[in-house]
Amino acid sequence: MAVLEPIKVKRDAAEQAIMENGDHHHEEGGQPLSPMARMFHEPDSNIYIIVMLGCKTKLDPEVIKPNLNHSLLKHPRFTSLQVVDETVEGGLKWVPTKVDLDKHVIVPKLDTINSIENPDRFVEDYVSNLSKTAIEMSIPMWDLHLLNIRTSDAESVAVFRVHHSLGDGTSLMSLWLASTRKVSNPEEVPTLPSTTTKRADSSVSGGGFRGCLVKIWLLFILISNTCVDVVMFLATVLGFLKDTETPLKGGRGCGSNSRRIVHRTVDLNDVKFVKTAMNTTINDVLLGVTQAGLSRYLNRKYGESTIDKGASERKNNLPKNIRLRATFFINIRPIPGIQEVADMMKKGSLARWGNEIGFVLFPFKIALRDDPLDYVRDAKAAIDRKKSSLEVYCSFYMAKYFLKFCGMKLANFPSQTTLWFSNVPGPREEISYYGHPAAYIAPSCYGQPNGLMIHVVSYVNKLTFVLSVDEGRVPDPHQLCDDLEESLNLIKRAVSDKGLVKEEAITKKIE
Repeated sequence: MAVLEPIKVKRDAAEQAIMENGDHHHEEGGQPLSPMARMFHEPDSNIYIIVMLGCKTKLDPEVIKPNLNHSLLKHPRFTSLQVVDETVEGGLKWVPTKVDLDKHVIVPKLDTINSIENPDRFVEDYVSNLSKTAIEMSIPMWDLHLLNIRTSDAESVAVFRVHHSLGDGTSLMSLWLASTRKVSNPEEVPTLPSTTTKRADSSVSGGGFRGCLVKIWLLFILISNTCVDVVMFLATVLGFLKDTETPLKGGRGCGSNSRRIVHRTVDLNDVKFVKTAMNTTINDVLLGVTQAGLSRYLNRKYGESTIDKGASERKNNLPKNIRLRATFFINIRPIPGIQEVADMMKKGSLARWGNEIGFVLFPFKIALRDDPLDYVRDAKAAIDRKKSSLEVYCSFYMAKYFLKFCGMKLANFPSQTTLWFSNVPGPREEISYYGHPAAYIAPSCYGQPNGLMIHVVSYVNKLTFVLSVDEGRVPDPHQLCDDLEESLNLIKRAVSDKGLVKEEAITKKIE
């Protein structure tokens, strides 16, 4: 994928743009891009966030465009260019400009819509073709594509694309959701599930000598885990510690390859059923399901050379000691509420905005388990271990150091891991996008230096796995979706078969 050179804008032109667009742009005008934002312009990390919104009605551009002026365009970064900062080598800065919505809202003509044999595949191909292109830096780096085509799970699909330098996934998702409203009350913004988690030592209470010893022990565990994680992080950054070369691991330069983005929706109550029965978190269950799904997929891949493929799937074909890790990108700031983001847009504020991201390297145990519940137990043990560590904060500050003093190339460490993983809680109630009720939400990325990225997002009582794959490495992403769905079913069935808790009781507790 060709990387477009940033345009140069003279100072007087920038000042004129500020005058044309009003005072609310002064907060952003002339501000340099952060090192993290600049990293997302690197040739093998030129990353775009893309959100697919399936709607229950046809999309009306004449309704959406005016609403963009009163919501998204209130945010300065969506009305600013990224131009060369002549005072900093390789630097860029924000310069306000006047936005022409006709260049950002694209409504392709689908004259042959009735002749499209597979609408789902058509939408997939459309998004895949988008991943082959970049937004010109002569305009603010976002666009919105409105596809009025009926698929298997929606009457139309809106595709929102924005360059990652405009903000991290949490900020941009919050900003986008602030443009939506509850279907039940069009005057209210949606609410998200609480993501507050208790630290490992939060249950420690009381005083005395014993309580003091417990706190000292927990502090020792925190420090020792952090030291180990920092060493592992540095070894990964410097290229000494890489993941095993498996059929899922992307090769050099895969960040420039086109992506295919697919999604699979399952019942959120199935996940809650397992969570309640095993006394874990939803995140533990999702990581366990992912671990099981990746193991099933890789076992099949390693067994494809055998004559009897059916037998090879039942046989353990996996090599021993596979190192397969996921890079978690975690927002280290307090997450603003949707209403707070909506207020920020009204004021044109940039409070709590930008790319402030820490990293966690999460190890997946790739193996075939006799007991499917072991996948969840393994995932819980690994995530509990990560909670007793300051890896996310240390990695954030180390990444800033590498970006500032060692150059962008050294900071491009995520290519050493096999995949990126993200779990995003979505709205708890049905929402509408400028009056268009939503059927599903599917966020993802392209341009990343990995062969596979998995997003998991909830919406009302549904859960959607969204896969972004380099087709050269993962030519059958729908098969991987099947493996993830089947893994969830096997884990749920194992919970029922073992009689851990009666399903009726769990259902009542979920409700």
